[in-house]
Amino acid sequence: MLSVGGSIVLERMIRNCLSCGISQFVLVLGHRSDEIREFVNKTFRGIRVTYVLNDRYHDNNDCHSLMLASDAVGIAEFIKFDANMVFETRFLRTLLDTQLPNVLCVNYGAALTRSDRKVVVDEQMRVVEIGKSVTSKTARGKLIGIEKISAVTGPLLFSELKQMKKGTAGANLHCGAAYEQLIKQDVPFHTLDTKGSDWTRIDTIEDFEAANAMFGSPVSTVSRDQQRAFDEAAEETSDPT
Repeated sequence: MLSVGGSIVLERMIRNCLSCGISQFVLVLGHRSDEIREFVNKTFRGIRVTYVLNDRYHDNNDCHSLMLASDAVGIAEFIKFDANMVFETRFLRTLLDTQLPNVLCVNYGAALTRSDRKVVVDEQMRVVEIGKSVTSKTARGKLIGIEKISAVTGPLLFSELKQMKKGTAGANLHCGAAYEQLIKQDVPFHTLDTKGSDWTRIDTIEDFEAANAMFGSPVSTVSRDQQRAFDEAAEETSDPT
């Protein structure tokens, strides 16, 4: 709900998705859930949004939130976004245009730390290893928090997440750990290099300041034709016949 370049982070994310043809959304809510729901309902009339409540957000990582979205997502292909990502439309279009089924967005050549979920790839850019324990010498980069998951892989991923949650360390696991388990089962994952696109992840005050410097203007608004289509869709949904 922070404003970056004159637009709320979530608003910028949804508008970018809409401009790329994505029209169905699943929002997993926790902190200030009522405020976020009200904002989305008022700002975006007519789009299809399913809200999922994670009432244990304060003691679980993103692994738990994604697992809770399984029923809402079903067997559809989906793009998973961490909520603190700010990116330009061109970046999302590139991800959607790739024909590869499972794609992890990776910051190649970034300075790596122990806490980063680092990625090792082969000559075909297929991921062979993910994890915090991966050495910086072998890693090509780190996950940024945006991934495309195919309709085939989705159910496998959700099943893996549920199995992970049964373990004693489940509350502290991130989605990268589930991707790593699927890779060990020979499920193919490839990477998309973030180079050449504007994006940032907001974890600190410094990140927030950098985001405002990178994105200096509000995201473009939905056109009148798009808004009319959304309004018509909303009327059809509310029509009891």
